[in-house]
Amino acid sequence: MKKAYYGDFGGQFLPESAMFALNELESAFLKFSKDKLFKKELNDLLKTYVGRPTPLYFARNLSKKYQHEIYLKREDLNHTGAHKINNAIAQALLAKKMGKKKIIAETGAGQHGLATATAAALLGLECEIYMGATDVQRQALNVYKMEFLGAKIHAVQSGLKTLKEATTAAIQAWVGDIKNIFYVVGSAVGPYPYPKMVTHFQSIIGKECKMQLQKLNKKVDYIIAAVGGGSNAAGIFYDFIKDENVKLIGIEAGGLGIDTPYHAAILNKGKTGIIHGMKTKVLQDDLGNILPVHSVSAGLDYPGIGPLHAFLFESKRAQYHAISDEECMQALKLLCKEEGIIAAIESSHALAFLEKLCPTLKKKSVIVVNLSGRGDKDMQMIRDYKKGVIYG
Repeated sequence: MKKAYYGDFGGQFLPESAMFALNELESAFLKFSKDKLFKKELNDLLKTYVGRPTPLYFARNLSKKYQHEIYLKREDLNHTGAHKINNAIAQALLAKKMGKKKIIAETGAGQHGLATATAAALLGLECEIYMGATDVQRQALNVYKMEFLGAKIHAVQSGLKTLKEATTAAIQAWVGDIKNIFYVVGSAVGPYPYPKMVTHFQSIIGKECKMQLQKLNKKVDYIIAAVGGGSNAAGIFYDFIKDENVKLIGIEAGGLGIDTPYHAAILNKGKTGIIHGMKTKVLQDDLGNILPVHSVSAGLDYPGIGPLHAFLFESKRAQYHAISDEECMQALKLLCKEEGIIAAIESSHALAFLEKLCPTLKKKSVIVVNLSGRGDKDMQMIRDYKKGVIYG
């Protein structure tokens, strides 16, 4: 595999002015990811501050319903309520080691912004968050939390006012002051080394999951995770990629249906293109213009996808399916009813695929679903959805 690429996907497609920062970041990442003191400090934070390891929970009632062994990797129990803190606190610590005073981030559902603001407060860093104005509206609770933690929020008014526009604005701010700003990318996207670095910091999910399954003397057959940019899926998939006996399934946002214009099913409907500094699969027209995306989930409505997932899709190592808004909401409700757990809307896309997968399986299987976050942030969205309000 070429440096900076997963197969044909990845690379660095940013202005020359950004190359210094990318090279500086790569050098720092390669140095500190092998540094014993850095790793000890990070692992201590993950254990005592974030709350790792997260449980691998046997969902007894779902297992009874579907007649298979269903396990949930409980990333929702992390401090700040999602997997995002695994990466945010690691990058913030790296920024501090590099002597940076200010970190910035993009956010969609607000979980990465919240995690970054949290890490900044802990480590004494200035923090600014870029968030689409539509997402500011539908994730008001997380916006207030970020501000309460001391972060400055930029509500991006361009385009659809969602994650794509927030990412573009964050990149522009970073390129404009590269010497002083560290850009904490929230997903396994962007120019190299970001996809590699984010996957590395999130791979603790899969490492823990593998060890927990071994302790239970269980061999997993299927791992399912929601995919927007793809960090939670990359995190749980990565340590299982070489094990061909484990089927990896990523779930995209099917929105109102993938045969309508209102979805974010990038691998099912996209083409190879360039977005936010990387070559990957992109939802675009024949002229290369980025198409609008839609999802009830603010964390999945992104028109690109991480290059690792584009590679896993093209190489057929992983399958990627789409789940509609309605299917997602039904799964969210089912988990509440059966297990007493309120999952994030993003995670509920992965849960919803159980309804499609389980009836097709001929033998009893062990299935792990990555529960990437909790649904506290989504309660207003859920109420609005029931009233027929459509965002994005």
